[in-house]
Amino acid sequence: MLPQNVRERMQSIVGDKWFKDDTETLVSYSYDATPLYQAMPDGVVFPASTEEVSGIMKICAEHKIPVIGRGAGSNLCAGVVPMQGGLVLVMTRMNRLIEIDQDNLTATFQTGLNTKQFHTAVEQTGLFYPPDPGSMIICTMGGNIALGAGGLRGLKYGTTKDYVIGLEAVLANGDILRTGGKLVKDVAGYDLTKLLVGSGGTLAIMTEATVKLVPKPVFRRSMLAIYSDLSSAARSVSQIIANRITPCTLEFMDKATIRVVEDFARIGLPVDAEAVLAIEQDGDETIVERDLLLIEEICRREGAIEVKVAATPEEGAKVMEARRSALAALSRLRPTTILEDATVPRSKLAEMVQEVQRVAAKFDVQICTFGHAGDGNLHPTAMTDARNPEELHRVEQAFDEIFEVALSLGGTITGEHGVGLVKAPYLEWKVGASGIDIMKRLKLAFDPDNIMNPGKMFAETRKRVVLSRPDGGSNANTQVPVQQQQQQQQQQQQQQQQQQDQQSSREGQ
Repeated sequence: MLPQNVRERMQSIVGDKWFKDDTETLVSYSYDATPLYQAMPDGVVFPASTEEVSGIMKICAEHKIPVIGRGAGSNLCAGVVPMQGGLVLVMTRMNRLIEIDQDNLTATFQTGLNTKQFHTAVEQTGLFYPPDPGSMIICTMGGNIALGAGGLRGLKYGTTKDYVIGLEAVLANGDILRTGGKLVKDVAGYDLTKLLVGSGGTLAIMTEATVKLVPKPVFRRSMLAIYSDLSSAARSVSQIIANRITPCTLEFMDKATIRVVEDFARIGLPVDAEAVLAIEQDGDETIVERDLLLIEEICRREGAIEVKVAATPEEGAKVMEARRSALAALSRLRPTTILEDATVPRSKLAEMVQEVQRVAAKFDVQICTFGHAGDGNLHPTAMTDARNPEELHRVEQAFDEIFEVALSLGGTITGEHGVGLVKAPYLEWKVGASGIDIMKRLKLAFDPDNIMNPGKMFAETRKRVVLSRPDGGSNANTQVPVQQQQQQQQQQQQQQQQQQDQQSSREGQ
């Protein structure tokens, strides 16, 4: 629990109603959408303005209280689990759409704004904001920005980082930073906007953002390509791109995913197929129709046993919504669903899918694979049971190997979910020791006392924490009371001081 004087000062900023530390609230904000991770915060605060966030951060800086900025908590990297206690700063009251500027094709908003609501408001003006993460119905724009979210349309339109052009953020000491603006060109110094996008709340609390918009596509058409083998589907993806066609959406589902999604959505997916590609194109009607004909020809040439073109926009929308429901559908199979995120070059997609199958068989775990085939971003998803330590251990081993394979193929450990706590032990595999060193220096410059979402992004070991061991024990991350943390820190400092004293004594002899 936070000291009484700290609680009172925070209540004076946001009001009694918007600072909470009762047990129910603390438990509610002790976890996010990531399975297996949970830790109790010491308080939860709901600010309504940038100035309130600034005031809160000044108090936290003074008392060195960890601060975890949070949107809707829909992330899958344990990005907002308060592993060192502290204060969860919930941004959902700051949800105002400030402006849609049709002259400059930009929009400005507070970062607690719901993503789906933002999309709807923008499209009502005839404009379009392309990034569409799978959780867009519940997630916030600030969460998208903090983790550099992607989505189904990333192949053609890019991801969140390609659209954020200005930010207002509160630094660890409470200072307010403003970057960028409604500008097409701006090379004034380091690009702090891009640095903050994807930083996962480890550098600052983002309170407002400006993004660029594009004209809304006038026409959209969808198709479903059905395959009797995975390799043919993966080859089709490579050939579509190689033929200079860039679909709006190019999604992949394997057999296990198809069956579960069809049972969930009931839209007539082919449950006996080994794989399907859900493809959507948008733009000028003539170009869309031309592209779909070429895509159909490529898919059939590469081995598709059937290609179904949606007869109506509504029919096509059902297919895409079914794909968006994949995680929800898979979650019904077993008590614990672990959805991961690995990206490889598109030319390596077939090999990566085959490797996921090999690894699943090797460790005898159930893994379904779906994802954004067009940009090489796959989501191998394990269905397991956290109450079975031996099985969970095999799942962890399987994902270790899957990430190793992805990197060996020139890929990455995360394409859109972010690093957070889950991927931190793998980060050095991707960026190397020099990359880790420079990132830590940047973190130190922004946050010298390490109060901004501590424990995320960086890990002490290159190996991922295995949450459960075969012997039934566990080294899962659990909450350590603040008082105990302080005692541990004091003991570590004393040990370090003793070592330094001993070293000085030896040097003086």
